[in-house]
Amino acid sequence: MTSAAEPSGLGPAFAAVRARLALVALLFALAALAWWWTADRMQNMDTSPGTGLGTLAWFIGVWVVMMAAMMLPSVSPTVALYSRMMRRRSPVAPLVFTAGYFVAWGATGLAAFGIFELARHALGAQLAWDHAGRWVAGGALLAAAVYEVTPLKNVCLGKCRSSFGFLLGSWRDGIGGGFQMGLRHGAWCIGCCWALMVSLFALGVMSLTWMGFVAGLIAVEKTLPWSRVVTWGTAAVLLAVGVTLLAAPHALPGFTIPGSGGSTMMK
Repeated sequence: MTSAAEPSGLGPAFAAVRARLALVALLFALAALAWWWTADRMQNMDTSPGTGLGTLAWFIGVWVVMMAAMMLPSVSPTVALYSRMMRRRSPVAPLVFTAGYFVAWGATGLAAFGIFELARHALGAQLAWDHAGRWVAGGALLAAAVYEVTPLKNVCLGKCRSSFGFLLGSWRDGIGGGFQMGLRHGAWCIGCCWALMVSLFALGVMSLTWMGFVAGLIAVEKTLPWSRVVTWGTAAVLLAVGVTLLAAPHALPGFTIPGSGGSTMMK
């Protein structure tokens, strides 16, 4: 029976809205849990750039949780819209979509680990902070600033910001289709954010402070209007941080200079 306060036909609509709100709340709760877990794991770790990443299994586990903390708030509107657009409602499908998204980011973490370890073994002492390390870190930040204003960045960010356009243009039915769409959305997100992740490595990938800084830039780029104004603003911030790191790293708040002591290595 339909109550007087709830006209006929609105009951299912209200139920769908409640379901989407519950889904978004779940994703934000998972993000909060990931931030807490990451903060707990990073206690007393070396937060300077260039520190060892530990074993592959350890790093990938931490990387995926870090990505969950940083990306879940930004991707939650897309997941909620995907749930709304499905012809057959399924509580599992949005989670499968999200899983595909993080599989893409997990693969990126695997590639980052390989590149990082290869560089360490090939160049060794040349990447020490008092040799080329400072210039490599600063150069990475400056390169990230340049990427922010490139056409490729604009295209990838457009895909990330336009959830409806992305879903409509890449729709696949079924649970498997949802996983493929999550992978594809993750790939566009990686194209949008890879330079910011390089910046995180340059500033200290295990630093909670810089992790929050990069996560904030990602959230601003994906949610605020006037995307080109936002990306130019992000470029200016990265440029300022990069120049400060090169000219006066001691003046950079929250930055740990390698070899300054007070931290332990990852296990």
